[in-house]
Amino acid sequence: MTDTTKSLWELLWDYDPNGLVVLDRAMRIRAINAAFCRMFRCDQDTAVGRRAEEILGDVTDFRRVLETDTVIKAKEVCYPEYELCVRKVTFPIRAEGIVACIMVDLSHEFQARQELERLKRETLEKVHQVVDRHMQVAQEIAGLLGETTAETKVSLLKLQQVLEQEIPE
Repeated sequence: MTDTTKSLWELLWDYDPNGLVVLDRAMRIRAINAAFCRMFRCDQDTAVGRRAEEILGDVTDFRRVLETDTVIKAKEVCYPEYELCVRKVTFPIRAEGIVACIMVDLSHEFQARQELERLKRETLEKVHQVVDRHMQVAQEIAGLLGETTAETKVSLLKLQQVLEQEIPE
């Protein structure tokens, strides 16, 4: 690899908007990029060399990728302590005995989905309230109609009795 090529890869690494992390077999962080540091609110100098669990929590997927030599694609994971949701691609780099992970930040999409769910719940609640209120009003109207119908019947029966008394037989 030439110096120019190496510089190009370093530039790509530094400017990639996705979080990039590399772990060794002991699950220690070997390399991270600036996007990873922003996502996980850490400093590159202090994060490199630390146990990955200290920043990422559960590293089961990383271990499984190393042990089984497989790739885990498009797994969505949330890190509530960082207010972060990512789609991860985790893959082994066999020749080096390390595992790498690309993390695409989905936080805005996740927040939008949560907001949509909240709006749906609120809308359903409003619909239930409106239906309940309509039912209550319908029952009140039915009650009033029943009362006035009964009063009308009583009045008509009295009128009928009065009229029947006046008519000679």
